[in-house]
Formats: sequence, structure tokens, C-alpha cells
Amino acid sequence: MKRVFTNWAGSVHIALAIVGLPYGVCTGGYCKAINTRVPSVCTLSSAFMSSSAMHIKARCSVYPGSDTHRFPVPDDKVSWAADWPEYSPVNYTAPSVLNKPVWADPEIGSFSPQFNSLDGSVDRKSHEGEYTVQDDRPLNPRGRTGLNGRGLLGRWGPNHAADPIVTRWKRDSAGQRVSHAMSKLPVLQFVSIKRKDCGEWAIPGGMVDPGELVSLTLQREFSEEAMNSLQASPREREKIHERITQLFSAPGFQVYKGYVDDPRNTDNSWMETVAVNFHDEKGDSVSELPLQAGDDAGQVSWIDVDSSQPLYASHSHFLQTVAKERKAHW
Repeated sequence: MKRVFTNWAGSVHIALAIVGLPYGVCTGGYCKAINTRVPSVCTLSSAFMSSSAMHIKARCSVYPGSDTHRFPVPDDKVSWAADWPEYSPVNYTAPSVLNKPVWADPEIGSFSPQFNSLDGSVDRKSHEGEYTVQDDRPLNPRGRTGLNGRGLLGRWGPNHAADPIVTRWKRDSAGQRVSHAMSKLPVLQFVSIKRKDCGEWAIPGGMVDPGELVSLTLQREFSEEAMNSLQASPREREKIHERITQLFSAPGFQVYKGYVDDPRNTDNSWMETVAVNFHDEKGDSVSELPLQAGDDAGQVSWIDVDSSQPLYASHSHFLQTVAKERKAHW
């Protein structure tokens, strides 16, 4: 069923990461190119999940960017409903979070967050519904991870991200759509950035935080990472802004909204995302603008949507959904 994302809610902080926070997503040797058809469950990557799926990456033995080992959690003990008096999770919050950057919460005890609600300008509601709060700490709605605290994540509870998937039809020199030789279906292309930190192709994205509507964040993330609008001349910036506003003002197709199985997740902090597809149907908006790498992007390019293309984390799953929705080749 088609889902159209027109009622934007929430707020965001530009953090220029791929379903992550303002630090390198490939720390500690965890960065590997991932073809989702042959998944490696303990690399520093993320996976979107169905409402009934059990998280796997969030239980990987060694916590990313550290020497901290999680308390082992077997499948039958993941659920909080499973009685397990022997459960003794390791407590860990990264020094980069404890240094009190602007994007991180203080420690519990020094403030009293209002969970499951809009806490001032911080959205502590989960896309998964209401979560349990125990001993003043929120509990991961997908169950135990073997580690409490916040790890590398800034917020107690949900850490919201947004991922704009900008697509167009691949066209030949005559302007006609190109169809795939095998499937005979038209080929989509999407804007992809190659991360400087780990060299993987990925969808541009950023963290949800106080201050802006999600629709504006998706637009600005695309501008900053793919169009490098921050370094454009005033005239170029105006042109870029006009074209991008035109594209992002149209209803977007909501590809995914919910929990992300991420190695950085803990019992008390976890990643969630909203991935939205904005499609340049006629090829007359952002398709005509020259792409330039900016911020954390080493390269930026229009890349064919194809199952054989290895991409960062769960982004192949997102693009497969887009291809199905657009009746395009996959």
C-alpha cells in the first residue's frame, strides 16, 4: 500500500551522519562495504525492522568504538517479558557523550526527562509506540541488548534520524527513459554520497533534534551533503534553494518509519528513523543541478538503483522498497 508522507512532525538538528550522530560512523575498524544480500551482522551498520523482528546488530559482542563487551543475550531472553534474574548488563556511555556536547542529554539524576512525550523541544516519543520506563530509565522497545547507558548515542530513549531518498529516471541522450536489459523495467537513479570517514556509498541523512520540522531537515541535509549549498555563491545558492524547495514541497513517499537495529543501541538508548522518497518525475528540478560533495561526503553521484549495488547498512532495503513503489528495475 502506498504511504504518502505529507504531515511532517518533529524537529531536527543537522548532524550530517548516516543514521548516526556527529562523529565518524566507521570507528574502531567496523566500517565495511555491505551487500545486504550477504549481511554481516556485526559491522557498524543498521537495519530497519518489521514490528515483530528481533534485533541482532544491537546485541553484537563488542560495542562499536570501544573495548566494551556486552552481556551475552540469547534469542529467548531478548524480550523484557522473559524472566531472567541473572541478567547483568554492562554499563557504558562513551566519553564523547559524557563530555556534554550540545546534541547529548545529561546523565539521569542531573535532569528529569519527560519520556514518551514532547519534552520541551526534544521529541522523546517513539515510532514504536509507548515504551516502558524503569528506575527512571527508558527500556529499549525491542528488548535487551546486554548493555545499558547510552553508548555512543546522545539521547536517552529514541534517537531520531531522517533520510531523504532523492530519485529520478535514468534517461538516454534523447531524454527517453532507459530500461534494464533483463527486467525490461525502467531504471531509477538516486543521489548517493560516498562517506569520507569510511568510503561507503549511502543515502544522505541526519539526526532528528530540536529546532526544525523534519521536512526542512530532509531538505537541508540534501542541500548540505549533496549540493554543497553552504559553499555556493549567493546566486547559485538561490537557484539550488528554488529547485530543492520545488522537489521537497511535493508529497514524499514514506519508505520506512520505525526502529533501527543498530550496533550503537543499548537497553536505554536506540536509533529510529524516517526514510522518505522524493522523486523528480520529469527530471526538471534537482536532476539538472550539478552535484557537489559537501560536509562529510567525499563524492556525490547519481547511482543506478540495482540489487547488485553494495550500499551502506539498510539502504539497499530502502531502495528496493522505492523501486517496487515506482515499478522500476531492482
